[in-house]
Amino acid sequence: MDTIASLFSFITTPVSWVIVQFHSLYGALFGPDTGWAWGLSIVSLVILIRICLIPLFVKQIKATRAMQTLQPEMKKIQERYKNDKQRQSEEMMKLYKETGTNPLSSCLPILAQSPFFFALYHVLNSIASNDTIGVINERLLESAQKAHIFGAPLAAKFTDNADKVEALGSSITDVRIVTAIMIVLMSLSQFYTQRQLMTKNVDTSVKTPFMQQQKMLMYIFPVMFAVFGINFPVGVLVYWLTTNVWTMGQQMYVIHNNPTPGSKAQASYLERLTKSVTHHGKTRGRGERAIVKAIVAKGRDRNDYERKFINGLSKAGLAAQPDGNVVKSEGAVATVTEDGTPTTTAGTPKRQQPKRQPKAKRQAAGGPKPAGGAESTGAENAAPTTSLSKSDEPQDVGSAEASGKAAPKSGGGGRSRAQSGQRKGPQRPKSSSKK
Repeated sequence: MDTIASLFSFITTPVSWVIVQFHSLYGALFGPDTGWAWGLSIVSLVILIRICLIPLFVKQIKATRAMQTLQPEMKKIQERYKNDKQRQSEEMMKLYKETGTNPLSSCLPILAQSPFFFALYHVLNSIASNDTIGVINERLLESAQKAHIFGAPLAAKFTDNADKVEALGSSITDVRIVTAIMIVLMSLSQFYTQRQLMTKNVDTSVKTPFMQQQKMLMYIFPVMFAVFGINFPVGVLVYWLTTNVWTMGQQMYVIHNNPTPGSKAQASYLERLTKSVTHHGKTRGRGERAIVKAIVAKGRDRNDYERKFINGLSKAGLAAQPDGNVVKSEGAVATVTEDGTPTTTAGTPKRQQPKRQPKAKRQAAGGPKPAGGAESTGAENAAPTTSLSKSDEPQDVGSAEASGKAAPKSGGGGRSRAQSGQRKGPQRPKSSSKK
């Protein structure tokens, strides 16, 4: 570790200078030899570094989401050229170039922190060895060695022996208790940060190897921190615990305000955005307008959560515009169903099907059906009506004779009504041989 840290010795002077400046500030408040003065100096160093790394963090988020989007295409390339590794690598590089993505962009914040981390380790290790380094002279070196954080010296390690710890003015029990608690907190904060990323801010509609890798890292990183943490000085543990807490808070802010499309965090965010927009009648702030603009630009490629958001605005009489603003809709409002089909939900009355009338009402409206060959009256010829049902009652023969009209014979081409005890339909004529 000393060999690796010495490679970053060029940055130990700037790091030591920043620590000394913060120490002069906090020393005036808490005392120059207190653990609060030196501990808060390290915490302030972390905050200053992380603020400077915010642009790289934004770039990391964009790169991570771009990689998630490319996972289906990458999987196709791997399956297509699984027997040709060289062609597979060429196609991967071509895909990265066409989309403008870089796999290393997601590691930029960690890589940028590495020089500061090793420089701080080198500074604290020199304090434990009673060696001056950078702008830390003998007076500041003596003050730093007297500083204790919850009873543990700033430069003490979990693996130090009792004699070395006693030389720093503490006991081996205090050092191991403090370092063990800080290592556990450091590992838990790392695990929680990765877990909330996997459970809330990952597109669950696409199952890719990238998600499996992230899930493995969720368990590997905390174990790595626990293993390497026993060899870190207390001051380095303060540095790493602070940067983990910063990362956790920063990740929570991003998940809450700019979630990954298709994730559970996006569903929660769009529910809050729908309530806010319908309550105020407009989008508030540049962030909300950017989200709405991106959703409108997707068109039919919207996911279920985004379609639900557009439908919610339509039901409230609002319409999202391509520039990200929301205005009151006039006339028909286009909404999108779950399968992506646009429909009209406002401004146009819904077409209603006519109700089916009861059978008795239809028969009453149609009137009695005239007999087979009988001529209709003039009123019937003017407005003929047809009953929808057939009557099974036998025809009154007497009434037909009284009116001077002969009933049609069976089998004469017209369909006669069946009398009582007879089969419906045309009847077969009786044989004349039996007469």
